[in-house]
Amino acid sequence: MSLQESLNKFKQQQEKCQSTLTSIANRSSRPTHSQKQAPPSTSSAPSRVAAPVKFSNDTERLQHINAIRKSPSWRSDKAILNAYVQTRQAFTPEQINEACYVDIMGNKAVFDSLRNNHKVHYDGRCFSYKSKHDLKGKDQLLSLIRSYPEGLAVVDVKDSYASVMDDLQALKGAGQVWLLANNDSQEDIVYPNDPKVVIKVDDDLKQLFRGIELPRDMVDIEKDLQKNGMKPATNTAKRRAAAQVHGIPSKPKPKKKSGISKRTKLTNAHLPELFQNINVPDS
Repeated sequence: MSLQESLNKFKQQQEKCQSTLTSIANRSSRPTHSQKQAPPSTSSAPSRVAAPVKFSNDTERLQHINAIRKSPSWRSDKAILNAYVQTRQAFTPEQINEACYVDIMGNKAVFDSLRNNHKVHYDGRCFSYKSKHDLKGKDQLLSLIRSYPEGLAVVDVKDSYASVMDDLQALKGAGQVWLLANNDSQEDIVYPNDPKVVIKVDDDLKQLFRGIELPRDMVDIEKDLQKNGMKPATNTAKRRAAAQVHGIPSKPKPKKKSGISKRTKLTNAHLPELFQNINVPDS
């Protein structure tokens, strides 16, 4: 069969298919006796184009949900605890599933891990965050700090309520507490500032106190504190030993600044009054 004959046969098949489709369309468009003929649509009315069907545009969220539900129980617990710290609200299992995508009722391991967590309180219906100290505001925070005259670690109260760190800074600014850093543990310690100890001291006593010469080495100061029954806030010997083990070099001594000599180039030589009090050596 030649190429021209194949093309003619293909055209005939196309015409036959077209005529079949036209006849089907004509039969379906004929009105029946029980139906009213629909009014013709005006050309001014815009034709509505159906939106194409798309797959989910929320792929990233669905992948995140799938990753959480396949993760170990401790990671699910962490996600729930983060939600507690941010909102400070009690959640039912259904609300946890909506907020964190963790189905604790369908996962016994997560449910038991969450119920036995020392940071979580479960009353039989809702789960809520349980901090070490149940504080509600600045007044309760100050009362707690005053009950720890030897100092209270900030890490023990920083998760009590949302604005606790702001309240600590406010108490420090008002002079009601002392907020100091512990060099060994790298944690802040808050101390109460008792207003009863604010007394007037004679100038002679101040001068005597300031005239006492302290040991140059911090290790000797710590030993003197221990002899007097006080616990030093630092441990210099331990810190130096750790520095030697890890090969941390000691701080170099600052170099003494050299004075002005004849070799010194004075850029402001046209202003001699600037150098009246400077002694330049002869050699």
